[in-house]
Amino acid sequence: MRLTAAHTAVPSPRPWRRYGAAATAVAATALAGAAAVDADSAWYRSLRKPDWQPPPRAFGAVWTPLYGTIAYAAGHALGRAPDARQRAALTGSLAVNLLLNAGWNWLFFARRSPRAGLAGTLLLDVSNVDLLRRTARTDRTAARALLPYAAWCGFATALNASIVRRNS
Repeated sequence: MRLTAAHTAVPSPRPWRRYGAAATAVAATALAGAAAVDADSAWYRSLRKPDWQPPPRAFGAVWTPLYGTIAYAAGHALGRAPDARQRAALTGSLAVNLLLNAGWNWLFFARRSPRAGLAGTLLLDVSNVDLLRRTARTDRTAARALLPYAAWCGFATALNASIVRRNS
């Protein structure tokens, strides 16, 4: 990115590269996480869940646009990072966040451990705060786009905690 004389951020050239990279990383996260999910398994069906848990089809309907906003926010913010150091910090924060995002499915479903899932989603919440903070330093528009994702993850943490309580 270049700065004009008035210190106004100018997006870097070739936006398709950064948006494409972000979309690829987010799609890989979605696929890696989905590979661990078996919401029709006897184990999952046997868990006691709160009445306020959304139906299974709601999760795909929610995650699809959330993943889209993550890719948009990442591509947007990376194009406005003022230097390589800030771009690297933002990229690292996003990478950790996406690993934790996909990892939750493996902890909860593949390990069949709501407790491990809860630990994973708490780490994801911490990572969301870091990602929001770093993104806001670069681009407030991109940070605002991440707010529904962070809110949904907070909801997922409450849901996971409720499942742990009900099945302990």
